[in-house]
Amino acid sequence: MEPLLQVLTRAVRRGGVFLVGMTLLVAGAAMLVLPGPGIAVILLGLVVLSAEFQWAKRVLAWAREHASNLKQQAQSRMPGSNRRPPGGPPGQDRPDQAA
Repeated sequence: MEPLLQVLTRAVRRGGVFLVGMTLLVAGAAMLVLPGPGIAVILLGLVVLSAEFQWAKRVLAWAREHASNLKQQAQSRMPGSNRRPPGGPPGQDRPDQAA
């Protein structure tokens, strides 16, 4: 009887995580066109889903990697920054520093 209870508990937990996570994803997608923090809610939904689902962990890792790249690119374009965006040509001058 114990293994059946464990299986049932796991299925209920997995279903609850799925329901809450998907609700957050749908609400976040709606907030992309409606007022609200759409991207933040989508990321929160992925965090909830990643507790139980490998695909959500992979999507969240991809989003973190791309957010980090965007942050580096934005920082390199800030006035007063001498860094270049990653992947840019090494010998090309930045337009904002042209003589």
